[in-house]
Amino acid sequence: QVQLVESGGGMVQVGGSLRLSCAASEVTYTMGWFRQAPGKEREFVAAIRWSGGSTYYADSVKGRFTISRDNAKKTVYLQMNSLAPEDTAKYYCAAKQTWGVVKLADPKDYPYWGQGTQVTVSS
Repeated sequence: QVQLVESGGGMVQVGGSLRLSCAASEVTYTMGWFRQAPGKEREFVAAIRWSGGSTYYADSVKGRFTISRDNAKKTVYLQMNSLAPEDTAKYYCAAKQTWGVVKLADPKDYPYWGQGTQVTVSS
């Protein structure tokens, strides 16, 4: 059972930055970040392959968010810049033992989840 613990959320003004962290109990093939705003479905944000570091982003965050990992610390990061009110959501870290672009953005394909961390962007 992979355990994931997120941290780094908070409140920030429009245009500001935050860095989220996700500490994993073990390394898996794929780590992803998802977010969910009140009344909306959980949506994909970004993913990274532990081996090789290949990354994949939702169009809505490309150029603003960067996912990275530290293998030694078994930690994945999500650097979020130029934050906008529409980025307000609870952000979740997720993991799975496979890698494949087709299902990378499908939350149902990830068996392991963290508890989430709130990000609020105020105008």
